[in-house]
Amino acid sequence: MSSASSTTSGAAKPASTRANPANKWEAAADWTDGRLGIYSLAKANLRKIFPDHWSFMLGEICLYTFIIIIMTGVYLTLFFKPSMGEVIYDGSYVPLKGIQMSEAYASTVDISFEVRGGLLIRQIHHWAALVFVAAMLVHMMRVFFTGAFRKPREINWVFGFLLLVLGMFDGFFGYSLPDDLLSGTGIRFMEGAILAMPLVGTYIQMFLFGGEFPGHDIVPRFFTIHVLLIPGIMLGLLVAHLILVFYHKHTQWAGPGKTEKNVVGMPLMPVYMAKAGGFFFLVFGLVAAVSAIATINPIWAYGPYRPDQVSTDAQPDWYMGFSEGLIRVMPGWEIGLWGHTLNLGVFIPLMIFPLVLAAIAVYPFIEGWITGDKREHHILDRPRNAPVRTALGAAWISLYLVLLIGGGNDLFATHLHLSINDITYFVRVGFFVVPVLTFIITKRWCLGLQRRDKEKVLHGRETGVIKRLPHGEFVEVHAQLPQADLYKLTAHEQVQPVELPAQTDENGVASRAGVLTRTRAKLSRGFYGEGAQIPKPTSEEHHEITSGHGHH
Repeated sequence: MSSASSTTSGAAKPASTRANPANKWEAAADWTDGRLGIYSLAKANLRKIFPDHWSFMLGEICLYTFIIIIMTGVYLTLFFKPSMGEVIYDGSYVPLKGIQMSEAYASTVDISFEVRGGLLIRQIHHWAALVFVAAMLVHMMRVFFTGAFRKPREINWVFGFLLLVLGMFDGFFGYSLPDDLLSGTGIRFMEGAILAMPLVGTYIQMFLFGGEFPGHDIVPRFFTIHVLLIPGIMLGLLVAHLILVFYHKHTQWAGPGKTEKNVVGMPLMPVYMAKAGGFFFLVFGLVAAVSAIATINPIWAYGPYRPDQVSTDAQPDWYMGFSEGLIRVMPGWEIGLWGHTLNLGVFIPLMIFPLVLAAIAVYPFIEGWITGDKREHHILDRPRNAPVRTALGAAWISLYLVLLIGGGNDLFATHLHLSINDITYFVRVGFFVVPVLTFIITKRWCLGLQRRDKEKVLHGRETGVIKRLPHGEFVEVHAQLPQADLYKLTAHEQVQPVELPAQTDENGVASRAGVLTRTRAKLSRGFYGEGAQIPKPTSEEHHEITSGHGHH
């Protein structure tokens, strides 16, 4: 009995999915699959459908540049010395010979001039970091303007936001590692901002710098943060982000055959993976070409950092420029409290900085609360069909750009021959005025595009053919839109504003709505009420016009 039982058990789960593997490689693959279940997992997921639209490639650019950053960063760590120990330079770059500098700066100069391919790798690393943050920002704006952040993707939106913020700060720490005059000035700027924080500023400064500036621990600590701490967190967030994208399935644009329950596109294998692989090499090639042509961060031109010197063009990378703009244009206000001086000229911008970023992080939850919509959404909105959301996003971008001008006010002044004071006053006023004007203009623009779409649905497109009617009137002949275009222009939903509950219940007892309920109803009217969207053409309107009454 025991022997029969053993035989039955072995037959129920054979050691191999093939009786006779064709070769040793097939046998090894079969052995691995029998223990890890790779074949079953691949069979279930490698035919997953992904939509085909150019805007979805923005997220791929983020992924590919992150891979490029990791690859080039590993190469650079083999030669970089994260030490503040002082040495006398005796390398191949003659203008710096005999100058005292840190080992970090000396090793970066050696990477640039003595390591084979070192300068190109440095340039690729830096350019890829710039493209990475830019692609993340543009990708998030694509997600924002199309409403792809709605249920069930709110958590994934937060992951993307955290990746953006961590990428910005990791770029700053990496930019600071060479210990050149330009990066040292930036570190000094950051230290002043940290010390402006009451109560906790000195503690944060001690943890980061290990003592008074410049100290001996800045570069080693920044190196650990730059190559280990932040990239590790980002890698985890990136994996979680991609898993959720895979799990929730991809969003898609409205069109014939596309619903909230399906995805129309191409399979992951082999079509999508082949295109993705080619796109990776295209991105890598373009970043490498730019790096070979355009010099970035020539540290040998600035020299090593010295506390008694300041680089004249001390500018951070563009993604941190708006934070510096906040401080540059802020008046130098100070107040005294309990024997201590609070530098409002730095503290207030330091508080506004996270608020500007957090505004985009919390928006999906705010819109979800305003609409009260609990459904899942997999069909994207055209930006024009969500005028208030699109206007808010445009206003945020305009504020970012205004502050970016403030961060580079000296460069704008010298290159455009303008007064730096005039630029500063413009940014101070523009901080409050430009986003409001941008909101109004963008909203009206979206409403105008909605009216145009409605006219195209009802009257068709203009053909340029002029026809004379029997009674002498000249009219232009309009051609009816194809059904696919009609569907695209009318597929969007029009959310109705939330209505306040009745002031009295069924028994005639007064029931006044709470503050949150009234606020939600008011915001809902602002988002979706009269003047915030153009009613879609109805089938009755379309039939009446196309039946011959007023249609040519």
